[in-house]
Amino acid sequence: MRNEVRPRVTLVGAGPGDPELITLKGVLALNKADVVLYDALIDRALLHHAPDKALKIFVGKRHGSQQNPQDETNRLCVIYAQKYGHVVRLKGGDPFVFGRGAEELDYIQQFGIDTAVVPGISSTVAVPASVGIPVTKRGISESYWVITGTTSSGALSEDLKLACRSKATVVLLMGTKKLKEIVHTYEAQGLMDKPIAIVERGTTREEKVVAGTMEDIVAKAGEQQIGAPAIIVIGEVVRESPRLRAVYEEVICEHQLISWSNE
Repeated sequence: MRNEVRPRVTLVGAGPGDPELITLKGVLALNKADVVLYDALIDRALLHHAPDKALKIFVGKRHGSQQNPQDETNRLCVIYAQKYGHVVRLKGGDPFVFGRGAEELDYIQQFGIDTAVVPGISSTVAVPASVGIPVTKRGISESYWVITGTTSSGALSEDLKLACRSKATVVLLMGTKKLKEIVHTYEAQGLMDKPIAIVERGTTREEKVVAGTMEDIVAKAGEQQIGAPAIIVIGEVVRESPRLRAVYEEVICEHQLISWSNE
């Protein structure tokens, strides 16, 4: 090992997907990287911010894949830092919002390695904003919940049962495979008219959006073949999106026609 090597690891949040949504501080960290360990959801254009001589190593995994489990990624952060110096661990969104960044820091610091965190723009607010959904709006939503759709045990988070009873906006990550369970949770509260939108690969060129209510979202998501990675947004603020407004105006018109025909 070279004498001049000073091991250190910087966790950098890359933002929600659009490579222009990384912070300036994140770019500056990449400029000084000896090694970049990057995730599956990272736009590889971001790797151009690192020096040409820097090692760029993929450590991501897709849902259901066992490739590069977290323990191995933690170990690689330490090994490469000790061998080469500055490791940038490039993670989607913000490292501390369901990014397991805190776990990585806990492991790395056991080896006496200096660490730093560069926050990233979280997909939990950026993706809704990218399609015109404000997670809060005066008179409509005073708060928002961010909930994992899939816990470490593989189950839907019990927090959703609490969140759905409030007027708050609910933002779910890793929840597309639990969509039917999510709908059943709202059905149990008699909230089948609750607006919902699903945004797949938000802020990227592959972005897909589907919106509706709990009544029809499963069918719509199936028709549009919506899959992971996606953000689910639930609440009255979904109706406030100019981009999605036509969907809800159409629903209102349909309800009015039904009402008039019954009369």
